[in-house]
Amino acid sequence: MNRMVSLAAVALLLVGGAAGAGKPQDNDTPPGGDIPAKFAYPDTANDYVKREVMIPMRDGTKLYTVIVIPKGVSNAPIVLTRTPYNASKRANRMDSPNVLSVLPLADEDFVKAGYIRVYQDIRGKYKSQGDYIITRPPVGKLNPTKVDHTTDAYDTIDWLVNKANLPESNGRVGMIGSSYEGFTVVMALLHPHPALKVAAPESPMIDGWMGDDWFHYGAFRLANIGWIGSQTGFKGAGEEAQTGIYDNYEEFRRYGGANEWAQRSGFAKLPAWNKMLEHTSYDEFWQLQALDKLIAANPSNVPTLWEQGLWDQEDIYGAIHAWEALKGAGHLGNNFLVMGPWRHSQINREGRELGPFKWNGDTAAQFRHDMVLPLFNQYLKDGPAANLPAATLYNPAEDKWDRFSEWPLACESGCKAPLTPVFLGEGGGLGFAKGAGGEDSYVSDPANPVPHLPRPVNFGDGRWGDWLVSDQRHVDGRTDVMVYQTPVLSAPVKVSGVPFADLYAKTTGTDGDFVVKIIDVFPDEVASNPKMGGYELPISLDIFRGRYRESFEHPSAIPAGQVQRYKFRLPAVNHVFQPGHRIMVQVQSSLFPLYDRNPQTFVPNIFTAKKEDFRKATVSLERGGENASAVWLPVVK
Repeated sequence: MNRMVSLAAVALLLVGGAAGAGKPQDNDTPPGGDIPAKFAYPDTANDYVKREVMIPMRDGTKLYTVIVIPKGVSNAPIVLTRTPYNASKRANRMDSPNVLSVLPLADEDFVKAGYIRVYQDIRGKYKSQGDYIITRPPVGKLNPTKVDHTTDAYDTIDWLVNKANLPESNGRVGMIGSSYEGFTVVMALLHPHPALKVAAPESPMIDGWMGDDWFHYGAFRLANIGWIGSQTGFKGAGEEAQTGIYDNYEEFRRYGGANEWAQRSGFAKLPAWNKMLEHTSYDEFWQLQALDKLIAANPSNVPTLWEQGLWDQEDIYGAIHAWEALKGAGHLGNNFLVMGPWRHSQINREGRELGPFKWNGDTAAQFRHDMVLPLFNQYLKDGPAANLPAATLYNPAEDKWDRFSEWPLACESGCKAPLTPVFLGEGGGLGFAKGAGGEDSYVSDPANPVPHLPRPVNFGDGRWGDWLVSDQRHVDGRTDVMVYQTPVLSAPVKVSGVPFADLYAKTTGTDGDFVVKIIDVFPDEVASNPKMGGYELPISLDIFRGRYRESFEHPSAIPAGQVQRYKFRLPAVNHVFQPGHRIMVQVQSSLFPLYDRNPQTFVPNIFTAKKEDFRKATVSLERGGENASAVWLPVVK
């Protein structure tokens, strides 16, 4: 009997439990499930305060901004970066209660010095409102609105230095950023807010046609084509087009002009791509956005540190040209140039090595600690004078920093020394004396272009950052690469300045490209590092599209079979060719798939060239005599 009662009681309990299921009790899940309307982990252990705000611009658009403040600071300076690369992520290297861990490696000196750090999404990207335009032009003919990166920086700084918004600050702001972020720094300098006291544009995008990102002297950079899709196809994190072909060399070779690839990849729907397609020459679209010219015409009084990597594979043009333009406008006193042994944006990371080359310590940390921080402290904290020279350049051959009160040391005019020609010679020779007249010919075949790296070439294979220091022996046995070199040097040859390629050439085609490389050839045997024996290190190289030999704005066909002159500037150098080494010059007509192929038949727009337009051409380089092809080097004592 007792057993039966017990079983009945259990049954009643079970039935009651089932009947009561779904009725909220004191400890049951609230309506809406297990995710509360608002939740955050305790932050009492944090040594910083992070604020996320939407700062209003003059047109009503609000920009998402992250402000990281060390706990307990007061009267602290502000460092601002405006980015298209996700401000929230930029200000959160990892989840940590320690601000040194939260902010990027490049911010460590600022953190230790008690700075307030600010990151902001530019308009139209990630959490900011508004429309995104790649490198939005300054207000004017290309931008009929009343807002640009200049006004947005001004309005942002105006909000930040308002004590009601950021009472912990001292009302002084510095701006810093690399690549696109460097571009936004330069835009802020066109009409700087009075509270902007110092700036450091690092590898900034200055002129996208002449030598940054999109083109180099008219040759289009296929390596950047995917960025257009990832950056403009999505407001947030982007994706690149997937083709199912690992070897980008083979992928792009299958098509005619770049627009054929773009159409098959969906780029025809992207306004940014169509702008590229419409503006392949150096027309007003590019000229009115050339920031080196704009800042020279509107120089600011803001002390500015211009940084450039000696082997920047993306933006090797901008910083030095901006610095030179300001120097020419008489504003050298508050503008400083630094060129280090770095790839693109390496100054935000460790700078101990590049490819197989190892330097004397962390050169990027040296730049941040010994150059950037002192300059910012001077103008944002009334610190001691930074004592930066006009130019500071790394000397890779001697593994040290060189400081210059005047630079370059040699140039075409106005320097202590003139440029020195080194002439292409007979039998692959290279010398400082002009030899007998003659010519060397090679066949350039668009169906078999010269690769910029050994195949397979994939832009995501880890070699992109270091390719400018890659060993050039991988092409110097090709019949379409002309190689010239000096005898083994018995004495050092120091170069410090800007070299120029100066070719006299004829072609059987009606268009064509010219790639010129200046190379330091190591001795056949290097006892301290045998793998470096015979290494061919490029110290300066670039490409020039032949249709622009007379005018960058108005291209013209090359007269077939007639000698033409192709003179163009190469990236700056500060190097020593040591005894036992050789100086080498390589000349070729393609650098693929980094740059698009020239069909070698003149067409109105190479982007839309058809497969049948791509034809072989015989190129002949003139040497010696009246038309002596040469490279002009900034040789100094």
